[in-house]
Amino acid sequence: MLSKFTTAAVVATLLLAASAAMAGVGDYAFEPVNPEMKKGDDVTLAVRLTNKQTGKPVSDAVIFRTRVDMAPDGMAEMESAVAPLPSKEPGVYVFKTDLPMAGRYQVTLSAKLQGESETVTGKVIVKATK
Repeated sequence: MLSKFTTAAVVATLLLAASAAMAGVGDYAFEPVNPEMKKGDDVTLAVRLTNKQTGKPVSDAVIFRTRVDMAPDGMAEMESAVAPLPSKEPGVYVFKTDLPMAGRYQVTLSAKLQGESETVTGKVIVKATK
């Protein structure tokens, strides 16, 4: 009887390890914490990164490239500088940027995640209001 439990435990462990190994860059998603905010200078943008398989936040990402522009409204050349800020919530990445006019802004992020050989890239749309 004990060997059946041991075998089941080994099989469960192997299945868990296999599912973790099969995770890929498509298993992660960026989403805005607040999809709508007032336009202005020094606006705080917060983006959450989650593992789509588990629904859990990913807090160990290294965000190495960010871009904020108005591509959704046909003005990709309207780019704003982005500066990282500290975050108090796991899996939430916070940035300071300028949203000088009302409209839709695209936040493009590239991140390296522990255990993933490829770069995770995501695009998030936020709306600036008057």
